[in-house]
Amino acid sequence: MKPTIKDVANLAGVSFKTVSRVINNEGTVGEALQEKVWKAVKELNYRPNLSARGLRGAASSIGFIYDNPNSNYVIDMQHGILDACRAQGYELVIHPCQSDAEDIVQEVLEMIDRSRVGGLVLTPPISENEAIIAATREKGVHIVRVLSGSEAPDNRSPCIYIDDRRAARTITSHLISLGHRNIAFLNGDEAHKSSGERLLGYQEALQEAGIPVAEENILPGLYSFESGVERTRSLIESRGEAMPTAVFACNDEIAAGTLFAARIAGIDVPGRLSIAGFEDSPFSRQAWPNLTTAQQPTSVIAQHAAQLLIRTIKSREPGQAAESEGFYPNLVVRDSTCPAPN
Repeated sequence: MKPTIKDVANLAGVSFKTVSRVINNEGTVGEALQEKVWKAVKELNYRPNLSARGLRGAASSIGFIYDNPNSNYVIDMQHGILDACRAQGYELVIHPCQSDAEDIVQEVLEMIDRSRVGGLVLTPPISENEAIIAATREKGVHIVRVLSGSEAPDNRSPCIYIDDRRAARTITSHLISLGHRNIAFLNGDEAHKSSGERLLGYQEALQEAGIPVAEENILPGLYSFESGVERTRSLIESRGEAMPTAVFACNDEIAAGTLFAARIAGIDVPGRLSIAGFEDSPFSRQAWPNLTTAQQPTSVIAQHAAQLLIRTIKSREPGQAAESEGFYPNLVVRDSTCPAPN
């Protein structure tokens, strides 16, 4: 027989009303009791009754909309959102899209109508599209935006903001502390606000150290391994001995591409070229040497975004002032960086 809410209550040693409050995120139960309840839910593999919820007219699914070429990012987002959905008896509808498509707003609205989701988790650059935000707001659909920034940009809807600028400043300052002065920055897709925020962090760190920002050291490109390879080859071929002593890549895929190109060219990493990435994806740990990076807990961010969305669906009206939460990626120093060569 399937476990019931009373089974969860008995195992956790609490009342079934307490279990109900925890599962429905009512926020009136202390952390210690919540931990007991969630432990019992997991142990019993308990799932709330979705059909009963449907009869009451409540939403039983949420949507995840994304346009991102980084497969590790997408998978981590899916895992994090699914963890929150499974814990609270929600289904997940996943919708990849092309953010620059002419009919993107209509596509999102049709997806909402077709899937009948109770709300959406939006990730960059979809979450930065003002037309989509306005359209979902007008339709009365709950959304949570995952954004790059040091604070929530507004209170139109809940958001999870990630302080990419501060993390990028920390990475660049780390390279400077190792004696590097000639540091290249390999940017990501222009459509993503995170690219601009990480660039600003890089520039701020150089300026704070009294190092001129050399425009030729800022290389535009894409968030991909191939883009890292191509730009690094260009640096090596065009600069020769005058090439930078360090590269700060806008994500770990780019950094892994930089490492690959350097190895092919016979350049010692980190002895001749230090390399740092961003995000702490599997690329950073599978590369050799392991990459110095900024640890961005994507699956945790996704889980918090989904929990915030479900909480909003259950307790708030669309358009009201909303709570938000910030994340601050931490520097992880590994073997791909060392003191600058003399």
